[in-house]
Amino acid sequence: VQVEESGGGLVRAGGSLRLSCTVSGLSFGDYTMGWFRQAPGKEREGVSCVSWNRGSPYYAESVKGRFSISRDNAKNTLILQMNTLKPEDTAVYYCATARASRDAYWACPRDVFEFRGQGTQVTVSS
Repeated sequence: VQVEESGGGLVRAGGSLRLSCTVSGLSFGDYTMGWFRQAPGKEREGVSCVSWNRGSPYYAESVKGRFSISRDNAKNTLILQMNTLKPEDTAVYYCATARASRDAYWACPRDVFEFRGQGTQVTVSS
């Protein structure tokens, strides 16, 4: 399985970025997917997750109303649209695949996801 994240960069507070994740080597449409982030000195946290059966996505409280997750199963792609970015959004963002196919979860429980990509750096300046 290969996971490749892209779209990170440096942006001023209030700006937007669109992260993309392309997955190969598994049946993408059968897996719950998520975006996680890790800031320096902090634990990796779930930002947003979307189930394989397209149930209501989960958003961390800190990003609700600003971030939007979507998936394109035909293109094996996961997207995170990030608007109204804040300096506290600065982190390395990781795309993750659930360990088990056709399982859905409440929130983004880190221990049920696999992290196979290198991540993409998002830096928001004040």
